[in-house]
Amino acid sequence: ETQTYPTDLTDGQWQLIEPLLPKAKPGGCPRTTDLRQVVNGILYLVRAGCSWRMLPHDFGPWPTVYDYFRHYRRDGTWQRIHDHLHTQVRLEAGRHASPSAAIIDSQSVKTAEKGGIVVMMPEEGFGAKRHIIVDTIGLIMAVVVHAANLQDRDGAKLVVAKLKEGFPRLSLIWADGGYAGKLIEWVQEFGHWVLQIVKRNDDLHRFVVLPRRWVVERTFAWFGKYRRLSKDYETLTETSETMIYLAMTNLMIHRLKPG
Repeated sequence: ETQTYPTDLTDGQWQLIEPLLPKAKPGGCPRTTDLRQVVNGILYLVRAGCSWRMLPHDFGPWPTVYDYFRHYRRDGTWQRIHDHLHTQVRLEAGRHASPSAAIIDSQSVKTAEKGGIVVMMPEEGFGAKRHIIVDTIGLIMAVVVHAANLQDRDGAKLVVAKLKEGFPRLSLIWADGGYAGKLIEWVQEFGHWVLQIVKRNDDLHRFVVLPRRWVVERTFAWFGKYRRLSKDYETLTETSETMIYLAMTNLMIHRLKPG
């Protein structure tokens, strides 16, 4: 008997995902792999933080689960599922399907010994940096994982460039003081967007929640629920980015269909 796991999708949640997965190719042997178990296995890995080889057998052979993960990463399936659910969650929340404002920030994270990015972080060992842009309810619009020694302003250009297609209503991006300077002009020229700096008031010697800034900080806090994101364990930055999209996909599935 197949064991169930807390991360398994309910019937209602699976119905959100199934139509968005590629259909089996015609001809040849019929597909025998249970795609629902494959997706369950991938979500288990992202949440539990185990390695591929340590996936429980209930999800099927781990190389099969990994092959589907890699294939869907390469053909953009995971990105399409994420973007589709992003629109659905926004509509469910009474928002316009396409955001008009966003917040940008970065998060430094240690890399595992096997990680593909091997850049020293001061006093912390090897590290990478996650650059994300979220909408005003904290859902990811774009993500880029890059070396930790890349300046925030340079990393910002990489992630902002991903907004070029798909967000026709976007007009305003909030950022902290680390993004001030020439980047403001670059963002204006690149996408005709306003990059507005939300500055701290150093005269106030106490903790103050900065307007709009708390939204992106909460998104980073959501990452903490997914142990695969506790470090950057991936060899490819594309895989690191996909793991983030999968974590957010799982979060949005539960928003739309609470388990």
